[in-house]
Amino acid sequence: MAVILIHYWAGAKAAAGVEIEQIEAESVESALAQAVGSERGELARVLKRSSLLLDGVVVHDRSVTLLDGQTLEVLPPFAGGAF
Repeated sequence: MAVILIHYWAGAKAAAGVEIEQIEAESVESALAQAVGSERGELARVLKRSSLLLDGVVVHDRSVTLLDGQTLEVLPPFAGGAF
């Protein structure tokens, strides 16, 4: 298990209710599942459409193993439009 930070931007921040949170997880996928939990249905919807950066590198494979101290950024679509 790795301890990472998840940094939410724009609409993801609004859906999460926080800008940054610390999560302990093995993979990007498990970190996102933990972040959504049982009370953040709106965040789950936003995550499906968001781009992810892990320490500044685009995440294409959500099964990527995490390392302590990494930062996962959640960037929802910014150019308007509906989710």
